[in-house]
Amino acid sequence: MTKKYGALLVCFFVSLFVFAMDWPVREGRLIANFGSNDAGIPLLGNSFAAAGPVYAADVGKLIFVRDPEHPSSQLPSPLGSWLAVDHGDNMVGIYSRYEENHSAQIPTMVEKSTVLASAGSSGWAKQSGLYFAIFDRRERRWVNPQVLIAGIEDTTPPVIRQVELRSTGGTPYNPAVIQRIPQGLYSVFVDASDIISGGESLTPNRISCSINGAEAGTLSFETLVSRQGKRMVYRNGIKDAAGVYDPRGFGLGEIRLNRGQAAMVIEASDMAGNSRSVTYRLTID
Repeated sequence: MTKKYGALLVCFFVSLFVFAMDWPVREGRLIANFGSNDAGIPLLGNSFAAAGPVYAADVGKLIFVRDPEHPSSQLPSPLGSWLAVDHGDNMVGIYSRYEENHSAQIPTMVEKSTVLASAGSSGWAKQSGLYFAIFDRRERRWVNPQVLIAGIEDTTPPVIRQVELRSTGGTPYNPAVIQRIPQGLYSVFVDASDIISGGESLTPNRISCSINGAEAGTLSFETLVSRQGKRMVYRNGIKDAAGVYDPRGFGLGEIRLNRGQAAMVIEASDMAGNSRSVTYRLTID
């Protein structure tokens, strides 16, 4: 990450932290978070298993409600029933997959905790709950709700299940088992997850790889963008998610290993500040 990019990112998130919201469900259980693997692409919001009211995360202006009576609403939609609230500073909250026939009469201007709907299972929901996302209209990117909203209980560091180095010829190496490998170019895949209270397996906020103290690849989930129908993630710059989401784990990019000794450190951290790192000491032939 360049110093210029890092400085801009810090300024962006300092401004966001001042803009605090509440979670739109009170008793909900987080079952999938921002950046989670959603059939090979990153999830753009947070999914909750919940019942009961759905509340406005902050004050704002209602700018869209899907009308069940409109002909376009008869078409299949992954969001099911959904509405959008402009919460100010170009931040739009998307509330979706709630109960299809909710009875809430939503005012144009909403206060924090205004009841918007009832949790449900419309759209592509697998169980009763809510899918909540935040879109920054100015920067045209999706924002991790946990950047803006605190309070998810999490005292456990992420788990690094497996690391795989794959050569350009397709040969896989598990550095926990094989510490002596040929020199060359390798793709790094990390299977890591964040286990929160309740036992849900979520996506960490940040995963990085360094070789002999030098950063080799960092994947972060503060924001995501969509370009020409493709979802893009931040991994040492903006990358197509298709090159990052893999059955073997998250792709952190390529590293070149030269003859000699190498210390490879994989680190994963979550939004609560918990982190875990694993060091692999390799001999490169």
